[in-house]
Amino acid sequence: MHKLLQLQSALLKEIDHYEKVVPQRDQPIDWERVHLASCAKLGYLMAEERGVDPILAASACSIHDYGRIITGKQAGHAEAGYIPVQEFLKKTKLFTEEEIEMLAVAVKNHSKKSEVGSPLEEIVKDADVLDFHQYGYDMPRAEQQARLERLLAKK
Repeated sequence: MHKLLQLQSALLKEIDHYEKVVPQRDQPIDWERVHLASCAKLGYLMAEERGVDPILAASACSIHDYGRIITGKQAGHAEAGYIPVQEFLKKTKLFTEEEIEMLAVAVKNHSKKSEVGSPLEEIVKDADVLDFHQYGYDMPRAEQQARLERLLAKK
């Protein structure tokens, strides 16, 4: 089975678990399911275009909201996901220690939309705002809107 499919399957099982454990959520749990898949596709395509490993990028995009999945809260979810996502990724046995750290850093930094990070982090940030845009969500923070406008101006 393809690494990305294995990761997303494990992540969907995590979502099913946390849906029962954390019923009060800032975002509907179904949004998490949709968002992980559509961000992954956007990230894969961006990675191909930018010369980044597309499987690693799609994986980072799939897991970037892990903190919100496990806490149900939007506030501080990026940082809240940093350690737990490492534990989750280790259990999957799909990634090296170096890859796990890269993925976890992308999770931790994806909400810092005005800061420039690694190419992997930038793909996650870009996929996140494009996905929100394609589903008609508002961008409440100016840094999100600015990133979206830069991306749309490039096309």
